[in-house]
Amino acid sequence: MIAIDHEAQSYFRRLIEQQGEDTLGVRLAVAHAGTPRADCKLEFCEPDDLRGDEWVVECEGFRIYVDAASAPYLDDAEIALVKQATGSQLTIRAPSIKGRAPGGDASLIERVRHLLDAEVNPQLASHGGRVALEGIDAEGGVILRFGGGCHGCGMVDATLRGGIEKTLRERFPEITAVHDATDHASGTNPYVRR
Repeated sequence: MIAIDHEAQSYFRRLIEQQGEDTLGVRLAVAHAGTPRADCKLEFCEPDDLRGDEWVVECEGFRIYVDAASAPYLDDAEIALVKQATGSQLTIRAPSIKGRAPGGDASLIERVRHLLDAEVNPQLASHGGRVALEGIDAEGGVILRFGGGCHGCGMVDATLRGGIEKTLRERFPEITAVHDATDHASGTNPYVRR
């Protein structure tokens, strides 16, 4: 399930020894699992802190307790201590942390929502914006609603037509149109003022 290299285990063991607690372990969980914001959380824990449903990873001299709800997102994860010229850095590579793309048998709504969450919104986030799927009409028209820095932004049409619509129509030929349902006049903090 989770591979932890020797250097990372030594690093954790040293940290635990510095705390002076024999029963101390490390808890590993995923915050915002299955979303583009997913991130790993590591923290010390004592036996009293555990709920009892954690997965236990036995290491050399300590245990890592994996939050049960996080376990599917940490499948095939690797924890390593990477040495660099400026020092060492603990890295966690978890290929499933942001969820897996829906299969071909998934509904168009699921596939479009995943594309927006996994590819489009991380780009819009650099401008403080986001887009959400409102629905798909019977004719194959996708209805979107913008928020954050995109709500009222003067460049939203270029973002919609030149980026989002182009990507959606290339990936999903059954989409016939892309519509913006946002009332941009009510935007209070646009990235680019109109």
